[in-house]
Amino acid sequence: MRELTYVGKRTVEWREVPDPVLQSDDDAIVAPVAASPCDVDAALIAGYGPIPPPFAIGHECVARVVEVGDSSRFSPGDLVVVPWAISCGACERCRDGTTSACTSVPHMAMFGTPLGGEWGGLYSDLVRVPWADAMLVPLPAGLDPIAMASASDNWSLAWRLVAPHLKAKPGARVLVMAVGSTGLYVCDVARALGASDVLYVDPDPAHRAIAEGYGARTAAEIEPVHHGFDLAVEATGRVDQLATALRSLVPEGFCESTGNHFKPGELPLLELGLNGVTLRVARDNVSAHLPDALELAASGQVDPGRVVSGVFDWEQLPEVLAERHLKPVFTR
Repeated sequence: MRELTYVGKRTVEWREVPDPVLQSDDDAIVAPVAASPCDVDAALIAGYGPIPPPFAIGHECVARVVEVGDSSRFSPGDLVVVPWAISCGACERCRDGTTSACTSVPHMAMFGTPLGGEWGGLYSDLVRVPWADAMLVPLPAGLDPIAMASASDNWSLAWRLVAPHLKAKPGARVLVMAVGSTGLYVCDVARALGASDVLYVDPDPAHRAIAEGYGARTAAEIEPVHHGFDLAVEATGRVDQLATALRSLVPEGFCESTGNHFKPGELPLLELGLNGVTLRVARDNVSAHLPDALELAASGQVDPGRVVSGVFDWEQLPEVLAERHLKPVFTR
């Protein structure tokens, strides 16, 4: 079969590898039917990541089950979301919801990068999913695989960045500083869940237009807004933008950062300490909350399909993925 491989700056190519096979009764083999690049993939393909090539890339997809082990609850033909992080569902961390730090696999085990071992990428003709019953999540009936291609990571991450906060503080004011799809999904989810105000900050006018369609106010850039927001979401990968987000919080406000800060920087820790803010920089534990995120998507209150910037044939992956796009989706 073919596996899409990152081989150098803005260069990906198909490589032939052996077909995956079931290695236990808990495994499944799936075929991606709609896949999309995570926001961080753009940085990796542009050559900014810390991982030297070559490696299989891709960790967001909706897939169709092809083959399952004897103990699986799934059947061939089922449409499923494949979470990016490898997790067993049974260890202590998986049981407490910290699925991206599963102790049954090396730290940072995931599809799409070899940081925690070789698990392949989701831009492959076929993919072996271990612990399939714990990892795979059925795609709710009626949801478009193209619109939900990012449910493996960016869509579910956006839900996690705002949903718990808006449950704890209904009507919270939300600042979103972003450059990719995650921030746009955040605008959609925040408005759907009752945020009283959403300000989206992004230098790209096309991105701002999408955010405005979700009901957000927008700006190309801002100075810190003194005591302006209950929650700030930073998804830029820039430490200076993270500092602006933090400085815009009310006392005891909360900042969620998606991380991926490949370049160092400084934060005004004394000022932030005097304001009593909380900062979380975290990878997402997708498997723990993906069912809730998909339930919101199925409710009709949100429209993630607006973020899709183009739909392309699977065979176009090498040429299109090397270009700059907001959120392309590849189908077959």
